[in-house]
Amino acid sequence: MEHQTLPDTTFIDKQPEIQWSMRSSLMDFLVKVHATFELLPETLFLAVNLLDRYCSKRYVNRIHYPLLGCTALLISAKYNDEKRRIPKIHQLKAMCCDMHSINMFIFMEKHVLTTLDWVIGHPTSDSFSQQLAEEGGEDREVVHMAAYLREIALYRRDFVSTKPSIIARASLALARTVLGRAEASNGEQDQPDYLKLSDHLHNPSPTLVLKYSTDLFSRASQKLAKFVAEKAVITCRAMNPTMPHIERTNEYTSDLNSPP
Repeated sequence: MEHQTLPDTTFIDKQPEIQWSMRSSLMDFLVKVHATFELLPETLFLAVNLLDRYCSKRYVNRIHYPLLGCTALLISAKYNDEKRRIPKIHQLKAMCCDMHSINMFIFMEKHVLTTLDWVIGHPTSDSFSQQLAEEGGEDREVVHMAAYLREIALYRRDFVSTKPSIIARASLALARTVLGRAEASNGEQDQPDYLKLSDHLHNPSPTLVLKYSTDLFSRASQKLAKFVAEKAVITCRAMNPTMPHIERTNEYTSDLNSPP
């Protein structure tokens, strides 16, 4: 089913009114709406999958893009979340600045479901990551960093048609690297998707940076920014050998090894 529910970027590329450059704004919006209603993490990933699968089959008017995104989140919430957390249509309507009527939301929901032949379920990268993290005994910081990396991937065309299981493995391996944990094993650092994800660590969405800046998510965004900055220094030093050396310390684990 993982392969059967993957979106098709080649069709999305042909959308006459929807450009990939518009994706960041929509993702920011969905991340904020998702947080407002305190929905499950998996709900966001499923919503984006539904959005992209619909865009793989139907042409979308530019003005309807936010409506489609909200509708995908609504369907996903109904599928995943507790009933008390599911957004009401009038709430989503308000968050869209009342640009679309309630009837438009109802119509879009029916159209999305019929277009996708009522196939809603999709094994998300979040669900795969939870399973892998549990099997590998990953700690809280690694889990939160991997979640941050997976949400960064949501913004990028490169990962729209990538299997969620692959994204999950790449995000966990890269999270361990960022946090200075044990080195990636079995050649993980040489895998194309690990390298591809590592190429997108610069300039993440400010919305995601803010979301992952709190203790709730182990301040993952600050730790990633520090890692990226240190990598930039190493690159500059390689290009300029006369640059003074700065010793790197792992502030995230050193306190665990220090005496009381």
